[in-house]
Amino acid sequence: METRYLSTDGGQIAYDEVGEGPLVICAPSMGDLRSEYRFLAPRLAAAGYRVVTMDVRGHGESSVEWSDYSVAAIGADMLALARHLEAGPALLVGTSMAAGASVWAAAEARELVAGLVLIGPFVRDMGPSWLGKLVFSPLIGGPWGVALWGKYYSMLYPSRKPEDLDDYTRALLSNLRQPGRKVALQRMFLSSKRASQERLDRVSAPALVVMGSRDPDFKDPEAEAARVAEWLKGTVQMVEGAGHYPHAEMPEAVEPLILAFARSVFEGQARVAASGA
Repeated sequence: METRYLSTDGGQIAYDEVGEGPLVICAPSMGDLRSEYRFLAPRLAAAGYRVVTMDVRGHGESSVEWSDYSVAAIGADMLALARHLEAGPALLVGTSMAAGASVWAAAEARELVAGLVLIGPFVRDMGPSWLGKLVFSPLIGGPWGVALWGKYYSMLYPSRKPEDLDDYTRALLSNLRQPGRKVALQRMFLSSKRASQERLDRVSAPALVVMGSRDPDFKDPEAEAARVAEWLKGTVQMVEGAGHYPHAEMPEAVEPLILAFARSVFEGQARVAASGA
């Protein structure tokens, strides 16, 4: 897929797209690339959706040296992309911090957001796990920082590593070695999630929370998933044995869940549009 760019006041957001139909925008976890969705995007496209995957600020092929790496900033980029594509309302799929950004976007521009799929969602300020404290200590900025991130990244797949994970991780770490990207990762980690937490009760779009039962980023993944779903009046799908990336670790289990949710969201949109005609 050809890389495209959305220019904003602060820089450029890289994205690509595949398929035709209702719009689905996918944003990856911090420290990852838009190809995080390499298994999910083709399935969604084959099912009749226009799937756009984006690199968040400072990551992948997006530019570096942004003034803001918060959930609000990433959510604003998601909305800017939806407006640019003129194909909404969109289903927003966000992993980890990008899930919090999706919540922010859904609260700020309801007319542009049809629904939310939140994977391993960070939607509020929480104390980091011991892994997070280690990885995002000053060590990440030192000469061993990239290697440390690679070790941490492999631990996010506790049960079943994708066959391409070694190659994928090498590409991810090569990207992280580019000037400015480690700094972007640190700044994103340190930014507050308060902007999404404060807007949870303003979200009206249907929401699906997908959480791996062994997600190492949460002390109690099931409890956190239930909490987020309750706040959003959404539903939870726990993926037994999966870590922080259930859609890449166990795509055969997760893809049908997201496809069914997407179908229900856009069918609901069509019914509302028909009733108002």
